Amino acid sequence: MSQNRITLADVARAAGVSRTTASLVLSDRGDELRISESSQDRVRTIASELGYRPNKLSTSLRSGTSRTVGFISDTVATSQLAGDMIKGALEEARSRGYMLFIGETEGDEVEQDRLVETMLDHQVDGLIIASMFTRERSVPRSAQGRKVVLLNTLPADSGLQVPAVIPDEYRAGRDAARLLLDAGHREIHLIGAGPAPGDVAPRTVAGRERLAGILDELQASGLAPASGSTSGVWLPEEGFELTRSLIGRGVRGGALITFNDRLAFGAYQAINEAGLSVPTDFAVVSFDDHPLAGWLHPGLTTFAIPHRELGRRAVAVLLAEDDAAEPASPERLRMPLRSRESIASPVGR
Repeated sequence: MSQNRITLADVARAAGVSRTTASLVLSDRGDELRISESSQDRVRTIASELGYRPNKLSTSLRSGTSRTVGFISDTVATSQLAGDMIKGALEEARSRGYMLFIGETEGDEVEQDRLVETMLDHQVDGLIIASMFTRERSVPRSAQGRKVVLLNTLPADSGLQVPAVIPDEYRAGRDAARLLLDAGHREIHLIGAGPAPGDVAPRTVAGRERLAGILDELQASGLAPASGSTSGVWLPEEGFELTRSLIGRGVRGGALITFNDRLAFGAYQAINEAGLSVPTDFAVVSFDDHPLAGWLHPGLTTFAIPHRELGRRAVAVLLAEDDAAEPASPERLRMPLRSRESIASPVGR
């Protein structure tokens, strides 16, 4: 018997009870059905000795829950930041007695649909659909009408009511501008977005909301950006070129808000090559808290995306007991400040 999978019938036969009795005992309903304590002890002892493992699929079909959650992301293995979101989701799922099934699409919508259907076939209790970058995306048709939470992304269809958990990019934009204003800066240049509302790369939720926050905070102080430079993909080479162009126009100091840390990496290089320095000539504040931000000299002040907390919160929202409640507006988590050495007051203040 030990060479084959031990069944409930095997346990019942060895314990000298009916299959129904064994099932009730092993589903913790023995007391409810007044099965004697000695019989319950015998069934549990024999089940343990034989190495009996219940059929989880059958149990889930009877109970209506599989204690599993599907997690589908566009990036998993190639990103430490995506890994932090998964860690947070795993921690929350484990604390609630759930397991996480993880799949990666690499941006392929066909693969996304296949993963959704596979996970639903395995009776997951809900789906988390995550994005590495805050953006809008379509919810797979096969997932619509199911328990779904979007993580670090918003539904492209504004009419689709789906809960979402995202960073509070707007608040981070306001906080970044306020940080520079409090340091005494009034000449603030934007690297990665233009000086007008909505002047960012299309479908870039993070850029759109960060820019809106920056502009609102500056306007509240009676100011506007000194300049703005739009970037398509926010890479270091673009940060370098945009900052070099700014310096080439005669700007030799002030403050920069770079729209992500990779742009800041390029901006640092351009400032250094011009014989200028951070923060003496240019104060710099950014967003994301890339793993290299603390390695720059001086360290980059930036607002971190709370990846771990986002993952935890997405699972909590998915498993919330009040399933009948209307989905709320996107839940936004505050982006914490990582204060380093890239901001100083303007020279001569």
